[in-house]
Amino acid sequence: MEKRLTVSASPHVRSPETTTGIMLDVILALLPALVMSVVNFGTRALALTGVTVGTAMLAEYLSRKVMKRNNTLGDLSAVVTGLILAFNLPVTLPLWMAAIGSIIAIVIVKQMFGGIGQNFVNPAITARIILMVSFPTAMAKWIAPAQSAWAPDAVTAATPMAVLANVKGGDISAVEGLPSLTKMLIGAHGGSMGEVCAVALLAGALYLLLRRVISPIIPFSFIGTVAVIMLIAGKGNFTFLAYELLGGGLILGAFFMATDYTTSPLNAKGRLIFGIGCGLITAVIRLFGSLPEGVSFSIILMNILVPHIERLTTAKPFGYEKEPKEKEAAKA
Repeated sequence: MEKRLTVSASPHVRSPETTTGIMLDVILALLPALVMSVVNFGTRALALTGVTVGTAMLAEYLSRKVMKRNNTLGDLSAVVTGLILAFNLPVTLPLWMAAIGSIIAIVIVKQMFGGIGQNFVNPAITARIILMVSFPTAMAKWIAPAQSAWAPDAVTAATPMAVLANVKGGDISAVEGLPSLTKMLIGAHGGSMGEVCAVALLAGALYLLLRRVISPIIPFSFIGTVAVIMLIAGKGNFTFLAYELLGGGLILGAFFMATDYTTSPLNAKGRLIFGIGCGLITAVIRLFGSLPEGVSFSIILMNILVPHIERLTTAKPFGYEKEPKEKEAAKA
C-alpha cells in the first residue's frame, strides 16, 4: 500500500497533557500551603481564599460572556489565579479588597489581552501590586499566627523581611523580633497567608517537579542567584542566608509564579536568564530598596522582558542565513 505524508500546520507534538490537567496539578501542589495557612491563621484564610477564587471564576465567566467568547472556566486557570492571589495577601485584608484584586487579575490583566495564553504579565502578581498601591495600609497589616484573624483589633507584627531590612552586613546576633528557623519552616510568623510555610510550599514544588509540570531551571536559578548575593552581602553568614531564603515570597514566587507558562521563556537558555534576572532584582530591592520584599516586582519586570529574551535566545532554524546589511538597507 502506498504511504503518503500528511502535511499540516504546527504544532506537530502530540501529548496527553491538557490545560485542565496542568492546572489541576498546580492546585494540588498548592493545597499543602492552603492547609497550613488555615492551621496558622484560622478559618479567615479559607474565607479569603474562597472570595478570591470565587470572584475570579465569576469574573472570568461574566467577562467572557460580555466579550462573546467561549466559556473557559473548565480549564481551571481562574481557580489557580485566585489561589495564588490569596497566597500573596495578608489574611486580615478586607474581603471586598480581595474581590477587587481578583477582578483586576482576570478582567484587566487576562481577558482584556485575549484570555489564557495571551497576557504578558502574571495576573495574580499584577493584582497584588495594584492592591499594594491602592490600599497600602491594609496590604501591610500582618498578624502573628497565634492571633485571631477575624478580630478587628488584632495587633500587627513585623514580618521577618521587615526585620531583616534593618540588618547591616548580615549580623543578626543582636536583632530582636526574628522567629526561629523552625518557625520559618512551618509558617509560625507574620506574612502573606500562603507564603509563610516553607515546608508546605517545597512539598508542592517537589510534586510539580516530579510531575514535570514545571522546569527546575527558573526556580533554581532564581533562588540560587538570591542565595549567592545574600551570602556575599551577609559576609558568609549562613543563618542570615537561611532567613533570606525562607522569608518573604521567594519560594512561592520562584516555583509557582515565575514558572508561569505564558509569561516566562520557552527555551532553556531564556529560562536561565529569566531566573537570574528575577534573583538579581529581588536581591537589589531587598538590600537597597525602600520595600523589604522584591519578589513580585522582579517577576513582573522580567515578564515584560520575556519577548526580548526569547528573541535573543531562540535557536535559529537550520540553514538560516542573516541577510547582509546592504540588502536590508536597500529594502528600507
